[in-house]
Amino acid sequence: MVAAADAQNYAQKLGITNDMVVQELGWDEDTDDALRAAIEEAIGSELLDEETDDVVDVVLLWWRDGDGDLVDELLNVITPLADDGVVWVLTPKTGQPGHVDPSGIAESATPAGLTSTTPVSLGTWTGTKLTQPKTPAKQR
Repeated sequence: MVAAADAQNYAQKLGITNDMVVQELGWDEDTDDALRAAIEEAIGSELLDEETDDVVDVVLLWWRDGDGDLVDELLNVITPLADDGVVWVLTPKTGQPGHVDPSGIAESATPAGLTSTTPVSLGTWTGTKLTQPKTPAKQR
């Protein structure tokens, strides 16, 4: 089944591996269930929701145009993030309803203290990785 293999590659593209703690925010009817299942399979457990108090390695943020203020949302999602944790902003691809331009994500990342990387294609979604700057205090 090609779709399952593709979805499994999505977890790899996102750098998600076994035993990582992954929080999912912004789930809705339009999210990619194959992608979600591949991530759960890769980490060996279920995705955590917004109610978690755990420190997380990855935040998966499903985001669409019209969902609100991305800067505010990013400031909220980095709270439980581990020092070396990352945020993946998942947005509908260009031409899809709810598409968000990558430059808008990059602009929103900066005030939240995050840096964006080149987006990756994930089926009908695009993932933009946001990382926290490596500060001398956080280096080990």
